[in-house]
Amino acid sequence: MSVLIDNLDSFAKGFWLTLQLCILSAIGALVIGTIVAVLRISPLPPLRWLGTTYVNVFRNSPLTIVFFMIVFGLPVLGSNAEFLDVPGLNLIFTRLDYDLPYFRFAVIALSLYTGAFVCEAIRSGINAVSPGQAEAARAIGLTFGQNLRHVVLPQAWQASVVPLGSVIIAMIKNSALAGFFGLVGDLSQTGYDLVISKGEPVIPVFIGIAAGFLILTMPLGLLLDRVERRTVKAR
Repeated sequence: MSVLIDNLDSFAKGFWLTLQLCILSAIGALVIGTIVAVLRISPLPPLRWLGTTYVNVFRNSPLTIVFFMIVFGLPVLGSNAEFLDVPGLNLIFTRLDYDLPYFRFAVIALSLYTGAFVCEAIRSGINAVSPGQAEAARAIGLTFGQNLRHVVLPQAWQASVVPLGSVIIAMIKNSALAGFFGLVGDLSQTGYDLVISKGEPVIPVFIGIAAGFLILTMPLGLLLDRVERRTVKAR
């Protein structure tokens, strides 16, 4: 275990970078997933087709392929994802302003991939809302957008908390792939460097990586268990 103590600073920096990546990707996935969920229940067939196609493509594609297409495809298209370098936001998430764009690429890949699963979680919450409430909203003259904003989505979000939490936990674990697509300094890349460059033993290093991810996922898992128990009692 001396390996973990001697390299505690490296693990801490890797943990912090992975945490930043997960926070930004979770926000992106929630936004994308909500928009796609709205498209999937739209009264306009072309929008429903667009939302369904998005979900089918990303949900059935390996995350490795999504990373590959983003990391190597965007530069070919002449983009370094500089639109994510938002003034003010880059002061908190400093890697957004970093010369190497791989952090931004990782955020995009995780957001797009996870957004498909977020969409399905939210759609399950929408299906849990009583159809009578939506009909009543239409009866009093609310438009489709007003119906969603004031009646359907607030209840759908509440019903989707536990499934969404599970999706975010999966996304946190999936973020380990980012280090193998150019992102320097996250937990997985830190462990790789310690093993390859410094010749540290593999098992203690991987224990350190696992501990970092458990710190990220276990509190969220315990919170979801508590929310689920309260939901069951409320019923």
